[in-house]
Amino acid sequence: MTGFVRRLLRIAARPMKRDRGRGGYIVHPYRGYGSRHEAFLMGRVFRQAALGEVIPRYGVLRDLADVVRRIFRHGLPEVDVKVSLGENVATVTTDRDGYFDVHMPLEAPLPANSAWHHAELHVVLPGVEPVQSFTEVYIPPAEADLLVISDIDDTVMYTGVTNKLRMLHRLFVKRAHQRMAFPGVAAFYQALHVGRSGKARRPILYVSRGPWSIYEMLEEFFQLNRIPVGPILFLREWGISWRKPWPRRAEDHKYDLIQHMLSMRDELPCVLIGDSGQHDPEVYTRIVHKYPERIRAVYIRRVERKPERERAINRLRDEILHTNCNLVLADDSLAMAEHAFRQGLIAAEGLEMVRRESDR
Repeated sequence: MTGFVRRLLRIAARPMKRDRGRGGYIVHPYRGYGSRHEAFLMGRVFRQAALGEVIPRYGVLRDLADVVRRIFRHGLPEVDVKVSLGENVATVTTDRDGYFDVHMPLEAPLPANSAWHHAELHVVLPGVEPVQSFTEVYIPPAEADLLVISDIDDTVMYTGVTNKLRMLHRLFVKRAHQRMAFPGVAAFYQALHVGRSGKARRPILYVSRGPWSIYEMLEEFFQLNRIPVGPILFLREWGISWRKPWPRRAEDHKYDLIQHMLSMRDELPCVLIGDSGQHDPEVYTRIVHKYPERIRAVYIRRVERKPERERAINRLRDEILHTNCNLVLADDSLAMAEHAFRQGLIAAEGLEMVRRESDR
């Protein structure tokens, strides 16, 4: 078995490691986001098989057994999930595959001195002990004056989305410390986070085309590269099931997802950051048409130089010239930062920090 296949097998098995082979019923929530008035989070309730004593705790055989357990993981439909966030409580029911979405009005205020808030989840099933879990929900502070929404793949870190084999290699084989952040990204996002005052604490939300199984790896990558951490939301669920043994076909619901993000603070202006390799310019232009007064800038990282693609992006740029928003097709983070400084979005110190980091 080649090293590449072994690494893919290890990654596919990784989500199963937490239960140490015990199996049973699990509620798996993802980090949520919201405003002072409402919160959103999602997750899944499922049952997975246990491992016997005869299978070694480590090695290829154990990884293979965990992948089989993942294939036969069974989502639990029509299960009630009780979610508590502070004194706010909501109960939702899972769909036919065990997934649930929570939209919780916040009738009881959350502490204003914190941006991250602890949510607890409880599931009661007949004949078994109650299943519990927890997650964090991000609520922007009151002093935030800008919302930043950023793609990850080929925007924050290089994954080679335009080359599918290279993307899979970087997603599934490279470890967090081996993944490559674009020069100046950390400094630029730090500058956007603190704003001109240096104390703005602006929310930065991230979206990715990757699977949920790389969630922890992305968080580690952000910390290693000093990139401001925020909720990470994925545009597809690559979960494996017996009925759907391959990743689910991605539907381009980034537009709807960004609208959810914008709903956190109706009055908050926004900056959108993406890359030229996929559909970011098209999706972001639709958002500008829908919210022409709110979107301050669209930054698109140039990841390939195809004349036809660049002409298409330039046409999109011209479509929104009548708004207050500029679409900037940029070669690097410094070009984005220079425009952001001219627009009053970051401080001079932030621009200089991006320039120094880009020159390394």
